[in-house]
Amino acid sequence: MHKTSYRVYYEDTDAGKVVYYGNYLRFAERARTEWLRDIGFNQSQLDIFFIVRKVEIDYLSPARLDDLITVETSLQNIGKASINMSQNFFCGEKQLAKMNVVLVTVNHNIRPVGIPEEIKQKLVS
Repeated sequence: MHKTSYRVYYEDTDAGKVVYYGNYLRFAERARTEWLRDIGFNQSQLDIFFIVRKVEIDYLSPARLDDLITVETSLQNIGKASINMSQNFFCGEKQLAKMNVVLVTVNHNIRPVGIPEEIKQKLVS
C-alpha cells in the first residue's frame, strides 16, 4: 500500500467550501503518479501510458477546505496489460471515499501493450 497526502485548497472546493466531487479523481491520479515515482518510475520517461478504463467511487463523507486528505493506494490485481487498484480517501481516521480503478497500458499510438516486467515486479513488491 502507498500513502500520499494533500491539503485541500480553496480551488478544490465548491461555494460551500466542500471538495468538489470530481476533484477526487485528480487526487487519485496524483496518488498513483506518486506511487510510480516512489518505486522508481517517472511517467514522462516511460514508453507506455497508463490510462483509466473504469472507475467506481463511493462518496462517504465530505472533505472541506484546509483538510489534510490521505489517499491510500493498493494493488488488487495485475494482468498482462491492466492493473486493478483500490484507492481510499481519509481525513484523519474518517473515511471520505473509496474508489476502484482499472488502468490499462497503451503505447504512443494508443494501442494496448503489456506492462513492462520491471514495473510489474516493483508494483507487487
